[in-house]
Formats: sequence, C-alpha cells, structure tokens
Amino acid sequence: MLQITTAAEVLGAMITPAVLISACGTLVMSTSNRMVRIIDRVRAVSKEVEKMRQEGVSDTRLELLVEQVPTLSRRLILMRTALSALYFAIGLLVLTSIMVGFVQLFHWEFGNLLGIACGLLGTSSLLYASALLVREANIAVASTFKEIDHLERSIR
Repeated sequence: MLQITTAAEVLGAMITPAVLISACGTLVMSTSNRMVRIIDRVRAVSKEVEKMRQEGVSDTRLELLVEQVPTLSRRLILMRTALSALYFAIGLLVLTSIMVGFVQLFHWEFGNLLGIACGLLGTSSLLYASALLVREANIAVASTFKEIDHLERSIR
C-alpha cells in the first residue's frame, strides 16, 4: 500500500497536467468560437461578392472583399491547426497523468521516461497552438486595419 506522502506526491504529479488540460480546454473553446466567426465571415463575404457581381458593381469595396478571401483561408487553416495541436496536447497530458499512476502502481521504471516525454510533448503542443493563435490574431488585426482604412477613405 502507498504511504500518505507517496500518495500525496503521486496525486500532485497527476494534478499538474490536469491544470494544463484545463488551460487547453479553455483555449479549445475560444479557438472553436474564433473559427466559427471566420467561417461566418467567409460566408458573408461570399454572399456580398456574389450580390455585387450580379449587380455589376465594380468598386474598391468589391476589391477589398476579394482580397480578404486568401487571408480568411489562411486564418481558417491556422485555427484548424491550432485546434488539432490543442487536442493533441490534451491527449498527451491525459496520458502523462495516467503514466504517473502506472509508474507508481506497477513500479514501472520505463514509464517515468514515457511520462516525462508525454508531458514535454503535450506542453510543447500547447505552446505551438498558442503561437499559431497569436499569429492568427495578428493576421485578423491587419485585415481589420485594411477594412478601417477602406472605411475612412470612403467616408472622406
């Protein structure tokens, strides 16, 4: 039977990845919401471009909308990749917690290395997803500034 101090250490080691799993879950929710917003924007741009083409309108607004399509596509790919990295991180961090339990329960020495490797990979995947999200946010801001610039020019 495990001693109290050992049990506390094991539980502590198992809880540490759980905090990161919770962080990943929060990022999954916000990333999913951001992805849905991008998809909605693609659909809105598509409808607006179609309407403007049917009406025979050719102005800077149409050019701006057509110019947004590749940017929206890049943003969507970044969101999908970030979501995949977050789900991968969650899986690895859950596996890390399981490995901690197995190592203690079955005195499986090789499991220590596997657990550490899973933890490092999971944390690295979380870091990678975060970097992708920052990159996507920068693209979104740049795109918004283009729209603001167009709006300011059309108001004058």
